[in-house]
Amino acid sequence: MPFNLPIALTWLRVAAIPLLVAIFYLPGTWLTPFEKNVIATVIFVFAALTDWLDGFLARRMHQESAFGQFLDPVADKLIVAAALLVLLNMDRVQVWVALIIIGREITISALREWMALLGAGKSVAVHMVGKLKTTAQLVAIPFLLLNDTLFGWLDCARIGTWLIWVASFLTLWSMFYYMQKALPQLVGKID
Repeated sequence: MPFNLPIALTWLRVAAIPLLVAIFYLPGTWLTPFEKNVIATVIFVFAALTDWLDGFLARRMHQESAFGQFLDPVADKLIVAAALLVLLNMDRVQVWVALIIIGREITISALREWMALLGAGKSVAVHMVGKLKTTAQLVAIPFLLLNDTLFGWLDCARIGTWLIWVASFLTLWSMFYYMQKALPQLVGKID
């Protein structure tokens, strides 16, 4: 298992998950609800930035590895799922949104594993619609975590809700896209 700066950043993203969740369970005498929201938002934004940075550094420093390519999407999916579950627990996101996003991640991960076993993993390689889905999620979730009004007029809860709905649509679109790409290989192997 290689260890380098890009992989260290990915591990930091994984380590941020329990911190993100724990912030909301600290006693009210330690932090106000607003402070909890701000800290959780900062943790999530840091994690989202490391998602971009670890890939950039891996390519720039020629430190790409199979392990890094495996760990990076796992870390992304885990922190998004953890944030959605926290938001669901606080009634800041609808159940259907969390089910669509988390269900898609499980489905496509299983599909990619199966396609790799069939020797057709490239048919479900990351596509632009998947990247748009991830971007929409990584932008929506901080707004939902912050859940406040910025600058006296920017309603983070409303913007976050709209963006997470857009992310849900892109999530379904990307799932159907990958399923369509895999269908010829799956039908051929089932016969």
